[in-house]
Amino acid sequence: MQDKVTPRILPGFMELLPADQILFNDMYDKIRSVYESFGFLPLDTPTIELSEVLLAKAGGETEKQIYRFNKGDNDLSLRFDLTVPLARYVAAHYNDLVFPFKRYHMSKVFRGERPQKGRFREFYQCDIDIIGNEELSILYDAEMPVVIYHVFKKLGIGDFTIRINNRKVLGGFFAAEGLSDKIEEILRVIDKIEKIGKNAVIKELVSIGVPEDKTEGIIDFITIDGTRKEMIEKLRALGIENEVFNTGVDELETVTDAMIMFGMPEENFKIDLSIARGLDYYTGTVYETAINGHPEFGSVCSGGRYDNLTGYYTDKKLPGIGISIGLTRLFSQLRDNGLIAPQKGTMADVLVIPMDKETLPYAVSVANKFREAGIPSDVYYGEKGMKQKMKYAGRSGFPYAAVIGTEEMGNGTLALKDLLGKDGQKTVTIDEAIEILKERKD
Repeated sequence: MQDKVTPRILPGFMELLPADQILFNDMYDKIRSVYESFGFLPLDTPTIELSEVLLAKAGGETEKQIYRFNKGDNDLSLRFDLTVPLARYVAAHYNDLVFPFKRYHMSKVFRGERPQKGRFREFYQCDIDIIGNEELSILYDAEMPVVIYHVFKKLGIGDFTIRINNRKVLGGFFAAEGLSDKIEEILRVIDKIEKIGKNAVIKELVSIGVPEDKTEGIIDFITIDGTRKEMIEKLRALGIENEVFNTGVDELETVTDAMIMFGMPEENFKIDLSIARGLDYYTGTVYETAINGHPEFGSVCSGGRYDNLTGYYTDKKLPGIGISIGLTRLFSQLRDNGLIAPQKGTMADVLVIPMDKETLPYAVSVANKFREAGIPSDVYYGEKGMKQKMKYAGRSGFPYAAVIGTEEMGNGTLALKDLLGKDGQKTVTIDEAIEILKERKD
């Protein structure tokens, strides 16, 4: 007898039971609906790309994490994010796109990371980006956090704060301090301040060649605090004579003013000079979003402005702005902390149960009429006793069962049973059942 293979999956991959999958899909659909409400267009790209194309910009740790393999003469890789495929897509379809091009992409990406709590090798990202042709209005920088705000309000997962900064403010400040040659390194270090703390950041700054007498000034700068208007006033009051710095402050003021104009409540965002976003391609506005009651979650949505997304594929200047939600990670954190829980284990509102073979055709016709009325319905076809049938309905999470016996079939009625125990059981016509089920759905 052949040995059985133990059914298992690789570490770092998420697989859900139906009730949790329904909950996950509900979050996915809410995010998508908000994206579409702001005019973003759907996009999907191949999961597998040519390595030469996908890895044009990759390097360092990113390249080490890529799943790469050969099939025949082709050197192939699994996509590790949705941004690089977007760059390739825009460059390839430039002549067919209308700019500004607003797209959303919600799909799986793959990274060979060391699996740990909240970290996955296969996970969903939910991205939006707006790509301009030669230029892109800074008002789009203000629209992005407004989209984020509406997403998290719709998800209903508690109070949150969108922290906003501008890389030009940081870069201009460091340049004014005589550290122009170390700006990117400094940005990568200060971006870790929440994770490693002030003292560790100072130590790392010194290790990359920042004079020790300048480290306290850097820390003091990135920890300036205040309201939106106070932050702008404090930045201007520094009197820094650096064009990049002052441009960044102007942009920060313009963006936050526009956010208010777009209806963004000020209690849901703040200017935070410690937000740097470690990726080199961010050039202006940057964002990170945190759930207030759970700082241990880290950033649950982040992104920013970049000058030229497609530089590795075309000479055309195509600036953009984008944000990304790591849905798999967010979902697992919310579920593990009890902030979300499955509400149902079935997609149907009612299970139609024929008592026997004779009543099956009528039961099927009842289910068809339910579906025509927009009520998701299922039919139990198994030849079991009523006790087993009702047990199945209860364990599966159906809110209602529509029981069909010979008498109901003869009268054109059904016995509608509330399995949640609120309304008991009543004999009603099909139309009456439809009204009851619609009222519950609403």
